[in-house]
Amino acid sequence: MALLDILEYPDPRLRTVAKPVATVDERIRTLASDMLDTMYDAPGIGLAASQVNVHERVIVVDISEEQDEPHVFVNPDYEKLGDDIEYQEGCLSVPGYYEKVSRSDKIRVKALNLDGETFELVAEDLLAICIQHEIDHLDGKLFVDYLSNLKRTRIRKKLEKQHKQMAS
Repeated sequence: MALLDILEYPDPRLRTVAKPVATVDERIRTLASDMLDTMYDAPGIGLAASQVNVHERVIVVDISEEQDEPHVFVNPDYEKLGDDIEYQEGCLSVPGYYEKVSRSDKIRVKALNLDGETFELVAEDLLAICIQHEIDHLDGKLFVDYLSNLKRTRIRKKLEKQHKQMAS
């Protein structure tokens, strides 16, 4: 078990677009395992490799109360199947802030599993929202990008101030 450092907004590394994973090997399996440990410890319900400064297309998600239903998606892609709904989102890279974001309530995800096999999953409600949020990270996008400039600037300034206080 290894806990990874989670990058926090406005760290510019969070804007890096992740590259596809060429081969699902032991390194990727270890990364996914460490990401799950980090996500559970934070605690959170989703984590993208980009958030731990690994710019490859890997996300982990577990929305269960017991933290016993982990999902790992390698090179995930999705299509919207449902309607857009507003949902209060938070993010481990934007700690302490929650805002409403509009996303599809039903999606079809296509990805590789940890054996390198392609699979599809139809996800609804919180699972669908979480997967979309994490895939955004792989594309260098954060949930604050859906907010007004004013809200985004306020959040950025408050987090920058916290980072400076913690560094001194």
